[in-house]
Amino acid sequence: MLKSMLVADYMSRRVITLTPEQSVHDAILVLLENKISGAPVVDATGTLTGMFSESDCLKGALEASYHGTEIGPVREYMTQDLQTVSGQTSILDAAEIFLADHRRRLPVVDDGKLVGQISRRDLLRAMDDFSRNPS
Repeated sequence: MLKSMLVADYMSRRVITLTPEQSVHDAILVLLENKISGAPVVDATGTLTGMFSESDCLKGALEASYHGTEIGPVREYMTQDLQTVSGQTSILDAAEIFLADHRRRLPVVDDGKLVGQISRRDLLRAMDDFSRNPS
């Protein structure tokens, strides 16, 4: 049953991260080099402080262009109103979040620390596993 399958079993544990102080230009390079559309932002202690996406990059570029300034650091453009899950969240509950909020990825946290990330593709892998072995 999908309800008994957990995020911890399908999440990526090796997550590309950014820092709040990192320049948006450097963040863009990280996203491009790793062929990802966004990344969690963590501070020096590993605490999740935000998410930074392609949309945030565009927002920063447009704002800087409009004001004739340099693009600031990641912290100025990252999303800080975060939705997270724990490793003990069921795959089914995570799927409901993805559908309700149109997210591509969700950070997985334990005591405020980033421990992984789950994506829509990870959920598809779980569903495929379930269809092959429904017991």
